[in-house]
Amino acid sequence: MFTGIVQTTAKILAATPAETGKRLTVQRGKLQGQINHGDSICVSGVCLTAVEITDEQLGFDVIHETLMKTSIGSLGVGDLVNLEPAVTPSQPMGGHFMQGHVDGLAVIDAIHTDGGEWRVTLKPADDADGLMAYIIPRGSVAIDGVSLTLARVNGDTFDVALIPATLEMTTLGQRKVGERVNIEADILAKTTVHQMQRMRSKTEAKQPVTTKLLREAGFID
Repeated sequence: MFTGIVQTTAKILAATPAETGKRLTVQRGKLQGQINHGDSICVSGVCLTAVEITDEQLGFDVIHETLMKTSIGSLGVGDLVNLEPAVTPSQPMGGHFMQGHVDGLAVIDAIHTDGGEWRVTLKPADDADGLMAYIIPRGSVAIDGVSLTLARVNGDTFDVALIPATLEMTTLGQRKVGERVNIEADILAKTTVHQMQRMRSKTEAKQPVTTKLLREAGFID
């Protein structure tokens, strides 16, 4: 379990093909605390298991499924990733509950920097069917492992606003229009939508769960 509060960014040192996918080696960066073999680390939104640990770097085995369904598969040596260790009971919950299970990829559709504000518009990738059902106005979303509040939802796109600290301390400040990022929707939104879909599947009305339907049901304003 993670919170989406990125602790450090780090460069990829190696991405070596392996029988099960790839061995990804990254700098440890400023990652704090004891890290043991088998610990979970959120790498740009993807929960990976540390299998090689030194004072300077961390190694992860990434399976083919993860390489195909997340942006990890397109990253190479020198690229930066966001790192966060698993949350412990003694830590403050500064972001929101995250599992490190990517729901789909989104494409950066536009970046607006007018008036000193940095706002990013995203659109689900072609293979991210159903992702917008979990994107709730003023709800939470994780983008490349960064916990953010949805600033606007408009049809098939959504906006997030980035503060200077986020731009400085994560990889999001370096993202460009057309690039793909990992999206994990809020688990509360996913659970609500899933339960409503199950309930509706038992009736003749099999309409998709939309923002309009959630509002009518009283789940959102």
